[in-house]
Amino acid sequence: MNDEVMDELGPIDYLVVEFPAGKANFSGAMAEKLKELVEARTVRVLDVLIITKDDSGEVDAFELHEFEDGDAGALRELGAEFAQLLSEEDVGHIAAALEPDTVAAALVWENTWAAPFAASIRKSGGQLVASGRIPMQAILAAAQASEEAGATEGA
Repeated sequence: MNDEVMDELGPIDYLVVEFPAGKANFSGAMAEKLKELVEARTVRVLDVLIITKDDSGEVDAFELHEFEDGDAGALRELGAEFAQLLSEEDVGHIAAALEPDTVAAALVWENTWAAPFAASIRKSGGQLVASGRIPMQAILAAAQASEEAGATEGA
Protein backbone atom coordinates (compact mmCIF):
# COMPACT_ATOMS: atom_id res chain seq x y z
CA MET A 1 0.00 0.00 0.00
CA ASN A 2 1.42 3.38 -0.92
CA ASP A 3 1.29 6.48 1.30
CA GLU A 4 -1.52 8.08 -0.69
CA VAL A 5 -3.77 5.05 -0.21
CA MET A 6 -2.88 4.94 3.49
CA ASP A 7 -3.73 8.64 3.90
CA GLU A 8 -7.22 8.07 2.53
CA LEU A 9 -8.15 4.92 4.47
CA GLY A 10 -11.04 4.93 6.87
CA PRO A 11 -11.12 3.07 10.18
CA ILE A 12 -10.43 -0.66 9.89
CA ASP A 13 -12.47 -3.23 11.81
CA TYR A 14 -12.60 -7.00 12.00
CA LEU A 15 -14.89 -9.70 13.26
CA VAL A 16 -14.81 -13.47 13.54
CA VAL A 17 -17.94 -15.56 13.01
CA GLU A 18 -17.88 -19.19 14.17
CA PHE A 19 -20.07 -22.03 12.89
CA PRO A 20 -20.27 -25.71 13.82
CA ALA A 21 -18.37 -27.82 11.27
CA GLY A 22 -20.55 -28.64 8.27
CA LYS A 23 -23.06 -25.91 9.12
CA ALA A 24 -21.29 -22.81 7.81
CA ASN A 25 -23.39 -20.93 5.28
CA PHE A 26 -21.16 -18.32 3.70
CA SER A 27 -23.50 -17.82 0.75
CA GLY A 28 -26.70 -16.97 2.60
CA ALA A 29 -28.08 -13.81 4.19
CA MET A 30 -24.71 -12.92 5.73
CA ALA A 31 -23.01 -12.69 2.33
CA GLU A 32 -25.95 -10.82 0.82
CA LYS A 33 -25.96 -8.17 3.56
CA LEU A 34 -22.20 -7.73 3.26
CA LYS A 35 -22.58 -7.38 -0.52
CA GLU A 36 -25.17 -4.62 0.04
CA LEU A 37 -22.73 -2.75 2.31
CA VAL A 38 -19.95 -3.06 -0.28
CA GLU A 39 -22.20 -1.94 -3.15
CA ALA A 40 -23.38 1.07 -1.11
CA ARG A 41 -19.70 1.90 -0.48
CA THR A 42 -20.29 1.77 3.27
CA VAL A 43 -17.49 -0.77 3.70
CA ARG A 44 -14.65 -2.19 1.62
CA VAL A 45 -13.60 -5.79 2.23
CA LEU A 46 -9.87 -5.91 2.84
CA ASP A 47 -9.38 -9.54 3.83
CA VAL A 48 -11.38 -12.68 4.54
CA LEU A 49 -9.78 -15.71 6.11
CA ILE A 50 -11.48 -19.05 6.68
CA ILE A 51 -10.21 -20.93 9.73
CA THR A 52 -11.08 -24.52 10.56
CA LYS A 53 -10.50 -26.28 13.86
CA ASP A 54 -11.12 -30.02 13.97
CA ASP A 55 -12.28 -31.99 16.99
CA SER A 56 -8.66 -32.68 18.02
CA GLY A 57 -7.81 -28.95 17.92
CA GLU A 58 -5.86 -29.01 14.62
CA VAL A 59 -6.16 -25.63 12.89
CA ASP A 60 -6.01 -24.73 9.19
CA ALA A 61 -6.39 -21.26 7.68
CA PHE A 62 -7.31 -20.41 4.10
CA GLU A 63 -7.54 -17.20 2.13
CA LEU A 64 -10.91 -17.14 0.37
CA HIS A 65 -9.47 -18.08 -3.02
CA GLU A 66 -7.89 -21.21 -1.42
CA PHE A 67 -11.04 -22.40 0.37
CA GLU A 68 -12.78 -25.03 -1.74
CA ASP A 69 -16.13 -25.04 0.05
CA GLY A 70 -18.85 -24.19 -2.46
CA ASP A 71 -20.65 -22.08 0.15
CA ALA A 72 -17.81 -19.54 0.15
CA GLY A 73 -18.54 -18.49 -3.44
CA ALA A 74 -20.73 -15.53 -2.47
CA LEU A 75 -17.97 -14.13 -0.27
CA ARG A 76 -15.38 -14.68 -3.02
CA GLU A 77 -17.40 -12.37 -5.30
CA LEU A 78 -16.81 -9.49 -2.88
CA GLY A 79 -13.06 -9.73 -3.28
CA ALA A 80 -10.50 -8.82 -0.68
CA GLU A 81 -8.50 -5.80 -1.76
CA PHE A 82 -5.56 -6.28 0.60
CA ALA A 83 -5.70 -10.02 1.26
CA GLN A 84 -3.22 -11.52 3.68
CA LEU A 85 -3.54 -8.74 6.24
CA LEU A 86 -4.07 -11.31 8.96
CA SER A 87 -0.83 -12.87 10.17
CA GLU A 88 -0.04 -16.34 11.45
CA GLU A 89 -0.08 -14.83 14.95
CA ASP A 90 -3.59 -13.46 14.32
CA VAL A 91 -4.70 -16.93 13.20
CA GLY A 92 -3.32 -18.35 16.46
CA HIS A 93 -5.30 -15.84 18.55
CA ILE A 94 -8.48 -16.51 16.59
CA ALA A 95 -8.01 -20.29 16.77
CA ALA A 96 -7.58 -20.09 20.55
CA ALA A 97 -11.06 -18.56 20.79
CA LEU A 98 -12.70 -21.19 18.57
CA GLU A 99 -14.40 -24.30 19.87
CA PRO A 100 -13.20 -27.66 18.50
CA ASP A 101 -14.97 -28.93 15.36
CA THR A 102 -15.84 -25.46 14.03
CA VAL A 103 -15.19 -23.29 11.01
CA ALA A 104 -14.88 -19.52 11.21
CA ALA A 105 -14.68 -16.58 8.86
CA ALA A 106 -12.46 -13.68 9.88
CA LEU A 107 -13.45 -10.52 8.03
CA VAL A 108 -11.37 -7.33 7.89
CA TRP A 109 -13.04 -4.27 6.41
CA GLU A 110 -12.54 -0.57 5.97
CA ASN A 111 -15.33 1.74 7.08
CA THR A 112 -15.32 3.71 3.84
CA TRP A 113 -18.15 5.93 5.06
CA ALA A 114 -15.72 7.38 7.63
CA ALA A 115 -12.67 7.66 5.34
CA PRO A 116 -13.08 11.37 4.44
CA PHE A 117 -13.47 12.32 8.10
CA ALA A 118 -10.50 10.14 9.17
CA ALA A 119 -8.35 11.62 6.39
CA SER A 120 -9.29 15.16 7.43
CA ILE A 121 -8.18 14.42 11.00
CA ARG A 122 -4.80 13.16 9.79
CA LYS A 123 -4.37 16.09 7.37
CA SER A 124 -5.14 18.50 10.22
CA GLY A 125 -2.34 16.98 12.28
CA GLY A 126 -4.61 15.04 14.59
CA GLN A 127 -4.25 11.42 15.59
CA LEU A 128 -6.60 8.86 17.02
CA VAL A 129 -5.74 8.21 20.67
CA ALA A 130 -8.71 6.06 21.69
CA SER A 131 -11.40 4.06 20.00
CA GLY A 132 -13.84 1.44 21.11
CA ARG A 133 -17.06 -0.32 20.48
CA ILE A 134 -19.98 -0.78 22.84
CA PRO A 135 -21.46 -4.27 22.44
CA MET A 136 -25.17 -4.31 21.65
CA GLN A 137 -25.78 -6.56 24.66
CA ALA A 138 -24.41 -3.80 26.94
CA ILE A 139 -26.76 -1.20 25.41
CA LEU A 140 -29.75 -3.52 25.76
CA ALA A 141 -28.84 -4.26 29.39
CA ALA A 142 -28.44 -0.53 30.15
CA ALA A 143 -31.80 0.26 28.52
CA GLN A 144 -33.49 -2.50 30.47
CA ALA A 145 -31.89 -1.32 33.74
CA SER A 146 -33.02 2.23 33.00
CA GLU A 147 -36.58 1.06 32.34
CA GLU A 148 -36.62 -0.98 35.53
CA ALA A 149 -35.26 1.96 37.54
CA GLY A 150 -37.91 4.23 36.03
CA ALA A 151 -40.65 1.76 36.89
CA THR A 152 -39.39 1.53 40.48
CA GLU A 153 -39.18 5.32 40.87
CA GLY A 154 -42.72 5.80 39.55
CA ALA A 155 -44.24 3.27 41.94
